[in-house]
Amino acid sequence: MRPPKHAEGVPTLPDESCWPERIVHGAPVLLTWLDLDQRFGYVNDTHRHWLGVDPAQMIGKRLIEVVGAANYARARAALERAYAGQPASYEGELFNGSERRYAHGNFQPDFDAAGRVRGIFTALVDITERRELELRLHESERRFFSAFQHAAIGMALTGTDGRFLRVNAAVCRMLGYTQEELLALSVADVTPVDDMATDAEQMRQLLAGQCENYQLEKRNRHKDGHVVHIQLSVSLVRDEEGAPLYFVSQAQDISQRKAFEDALQRERELAEVTLRSIGDAVIITDPQSRIRSLNPIAEAMTGWGSAEAQGRPVEQVFQLFDARDGRPVANPLRAAIDNNTIADLGARTLLRHRHGFDTPVEDSSAPIHDHAGNVVGGVLVFHDVSETRALALKLIHLTQHDTLTGLPNRSQLHEHLAQALAHARRRQQRVALLYIDIHQFKQINDQHGHATGDGVLRAFAAQLQRSLPADAQLIRYGGDEFVVVLSQLDNTGEAARVARMLIDQGEQTRVEGVHALGLHLGIGISVYPDDALDPETLLQHAETALVALRSQGVHGCRFFTASMDERARSRRSIESALRQALSRRQLSLHYQPRISAANGRIVGAEALLRWHVQGRELYTPDQFIAVAEDSGLILPIGTWVLRQACRQARAWQQQGHRIPVSVNVSPVQFQHPDFPDWLDEALAESALDPGLLELELTERMVMSGGDVTGNLLQRIRQRGVRLSLDDFGTGYCSLSYLKHFPIDTLKIDRVFVRDVIGDADTATITVAIIEMARRLDKLVVAEGVETPEQAAFLRQAGCAELQGFLFAAALPADEFERLLGPPD
Repeated sequence: MRPPKHAEGVPTLPDESCWPERIVHGAPVLLTWLDLDQRFGYVNDTHRHWLGVDPAQMIGKRLIEVVGAANYARARAALERAYAGQPASYEGELFNGSERRYAHGNFQPDFDAAGRVRGIFTALVDITERRELELRLHESERRFFSAFQHAAIGMALTGTDGRFLRVNAAVCRMLGYTQEELLALSVADVTPVDDMATDAEQMRQLLAGQCENYQLEKRNRHKDGHVVHIQLSVSLVRDEEGAPLYFVSQAQDISQRKAFEDALQRERELAEVTLRSIGDAVIITDPQSRIRSLNPIAEAMTGWGSAEAQGRPVEQVFQLFDARDGRPVANPLRAAIDNNTIADLGARTLLRHRHGFDTPVEDSSAPIHDHAGNVVGGVLVFHDVSETRALALKLIHLTQHDTLTGLPNRSQLHEHLAQALAHARRRQQRVALLYIDIHQFKQINDQHGHATGDGVLRAFAAQLQRSLPADAQLIRYGGDEFVVVLSQLDNTGEAARVARMLIDQGEQTRVEGVHALGLHLGIGISVYPDDALDPETLLQHAETALVALRSQGVHGCRFFTASMDERARSRRSIESALRQALSRRQLSLHYQPRISAANGRIVGAEALLRWHVQGRELYTPDQFIAVAEDSGLILPIGTWVLRQACRQARAWQQQGHRIPVSVNVSPVQFQHPDFPDWLDEALAESALDPGLLELELTERMVMSGGDVTGNLLQRIRQRGVRLSLDDFGTGYCSLSYLKHFPIDTLKIDRVFVRDVIGDADTATITVAIIEMARRLDKLVVAEGVETPEQAAFLRQAGCAELQGFLFAAALPADEFERLLGPPD
């Protein structure tokens, strides 16, 4: 039935007095009023439509009778709060018979005129459909974050300020952090400073809407400090208004790929050095026969420099003619590339030099393939078959260049240096001469063989050559020594800058098959006209600066100073006197006691070398030991020390004092192939129990020798001789080798002992070293103990033995015996 209308066609509205009742009964909400006994006093008609219940039948009934005990129990807390006078709400499951629904209820107290609660109003809304949507959304989010968390690639959500909001397990594994640790950091915290600028600029463009996402390769820092190379893809999530919410980043670890790329680069460098040093001429082209490079012999035979020839057609550089009729000869390289085969020149073919003269040549041409077999270029290998000319070219090159590295040799140094000085004299400029030495290069040959050593020198020379300014001249002076001539300098600071750059680049030299070379460079620098005016003196002063650097046991660079001449003369004086010291019986051994931390008794001695003349110490060990090592005198001196210490330990043993004597072994002595024989002879000659001899080695000696050192240590330990690591904690600081080498004793360096009382960090490190050594069943000795407080701390920390001036300085053998007292 249609509602009545006015004449204008507008529906007639019901009486306004009916509106409240219509709204209450028609609202999509279950509305009731309950009295203080929780009986229904009012029920709206919506119950009829939603629950199929006649509201009139509910009047007067108690709430629990209508909704059931289970539903009542769920809403009870909210009901009690409302009856207590506080508005309350409830959201959760309610059952309508066997049907489970989800509802939201509001309970409002009804107060009388005196402010007392006389009942409550209830309003219940069925939100089952909304709840199902929320559950589906939650499930969707759960699946998303599960996929996020377990994704094979690294994923992270980061705020617009760069802080991590969420990270998955792959990112944590990639960077070595736990999830909690990463969430406390930002992108900047794990990115090297050099890479951060690029990343920050890309983020800025993304936030500004200039791009939708970005990708880049960058480096991240692992928790342990090493670099992780990653491929990063970043996009931005915005809200409905377009405002930035957070970044979504995907990261893939490409460190292995970068390592392969580095290895490939090294292969290319090795190939380049090889091509530059072989005797035949070599030209390399692209697939279109355009020049890529020429080696020095090819440059000499064609008259074209490699850089100038690049990109030119091979026929323009490698011009061939028939010797019989002078007609041009087709270049065999094009046939080799087109037919994918090797092609040779016919007989009697001439190569025309850029300046017009012809040379009879033989040639072999071949295509270059990639890993899939595709032709990616070509190579021409040729040589002069006119015997006298070819011989002349080779002899000139060989007499002026080093065959291993392809560099000018020392015969060219005087000429290059004289020209540079003459030019500088005319222009009133400076010339710097850099004398470069690879520290302890002999170890590389000993450990890896001379073939690997040659490869290292080739790679090292190539590394330096790439790093030098264009007008600098690099010369191989001999062995592992190189000289650089820097011309046209305005100030000495330029020489220092180049030296530091060469050290940085040279120490990064890598060769295939050797994991870590650990090269260390020393550079002595002299400057014209400040230090010398002629080539010979300039070279001599640079070498003197290098010797001064070596004498301090450091790496880096050092400029020549006038005082170095005096030091050089002093070293020569020490060396001259030292050659006579043994025969004149000026050397002797003093013994410093090692004390038991538990009972204060002497339990060992360290043999220390002293040099006295007429009762006066002529030179300290710090002054003459380095000279002895550099001159090779350490070998006879070290052998004498070993024998003397064994004889003294045997004498004390016969007196009833079984105390071990420790002897410091020089790296030069230890690395000598006859050292095991010298050790056996000293033990046999003295008849000493091998268990009473201890050899003290440095961490660098143990770590730098690889398998050779490991085998030697095992042989020594099998003889019964004990092994000790001296100055532990100041060298490589790598603990893994303690598992692989048969070390008996760790001697904590005096640097730690000195600061153990006043420096909390040093104390912590020292305690950790002692505890670690004890767990590995190593004896721990602390050196340089000078105060009772240091001794008490070390004793409490579990240090087994103590040594230092607090107990006694190093003493002659007879004075040491008096400390021992009568035997037990």
